[in-house]
Amino acid sequence: MRLLTQKTALSCLFIVLLTLAANTHAEWQKQEQSIMGTAIRVELFDQDPNVARQAIQAVMDEMHRIDRLMSPYKPDSNLSQINANASQKAVSVEPELFKLIAKSLHFSNLTQGAFDITFASVGRHYNYRKGIRPTDEKINKELLLINYKHILLDPKTKTIRFAIPGVSIDLGGIAKGHAVDNGIRILKKMGIKHAIITAGGDSRIIGDKRGRPWVIGIRDPRKSRAVKGTIPLVDSALSTSGDYERYFVKNGEHYHHILRPDTGKSAKQLRSVTIIGPNATTTDALSTSVFVMGPKKGMELVEKLDDIEAILIDQKDRMLYSSGLLSKKNSPKSKDNNL
Repeated sequence: MRLLTQKTALSCLFIVLLTLAANTHAEWQKQEQSIMGTAIRVELFDQDPNVARQAIQAVMDEMHRIDRLMSPYKPDSNLSQINANASQKAVSVEPELFKLIAKSLHFSNLTQGAFDITFASVGRHYNYRKGIRPTDEKINKELLLINYKHILLDPKTKTIRFAIPGVSIDLGGIAKGHAVDNGIRILKKMGIKHAIITAGGDSRIIGDKRGRPWVIGIRDPRKSRAVKGTIPLVDSALSTSGDYERYFVKNGEHYHHILRPDTGKSAKQLRSVTIIGPNATTTDALSTSVFVMGPKKGMELVEKLDDIEAILIDQKDRMLYSSGLLSKKNSPKSKDNNL
């Protein structure tokens, strides 16, 4: 992971690419599509525009493939088959999905349960578009279903079953990062040396912006068109989890999609977590985990991990930085001047 000193910051919406160049070169190709319930953006450089376009299409095709495999909203996906049947019997799992579920359990152990894909056992009863939340009675009744230890994997048969009835899993905290990493692998195999792939709040970068760093903006959690800070990056991954992504406000209460596994309710200590690391699968899972753990425990975890840095925004709108980002060489730019 490499961070470079930033010289110019531009405004952005959500976590998006910011460039230092005033004009893009003709050879740069970019495309955006809505896949996996989010905006997928690919921007890359190649001397041959045809190769560039083929590379972008290959990434988009991969995103669609992963969506068909891992979407909890597609009845014929392997993940949906697991949720429908794993309480009754062992269900065959595609090797790629089996590996990602196993990796999810690794993060569950690493974070002492803060990352838990069985959150969906309660999370499925929330509807953020319609402003619907389950009653406290419903949450308490099904809260025992949230426990990653209910997931039983058989490495020999590549099957999964749930220890008790009613468990449901959702890979929303890791699948997009996995998809981004897969897209990067495809680009590298095609010889692409300068690119960025973004899936919602998850990004990964190959190389630099042809001699300049890629600059990523961190959205202000309470101002949709404002940037809280910017980070210049080369050959890195970055993920942001925030309470502004999917939420609704009811009776003055802010309900969002990042749930605490121990309560089945929205985590409240932070507004935003940005994790920087070597790959998007890791940064995706850790941004969710740290958000759930809160500033103290979350930052303690980050400081123990190699090649991982973090920027947190707490409920008082303060920006908190991991020690690696506070060094003179790696200091990001904050509009709050509170480094």
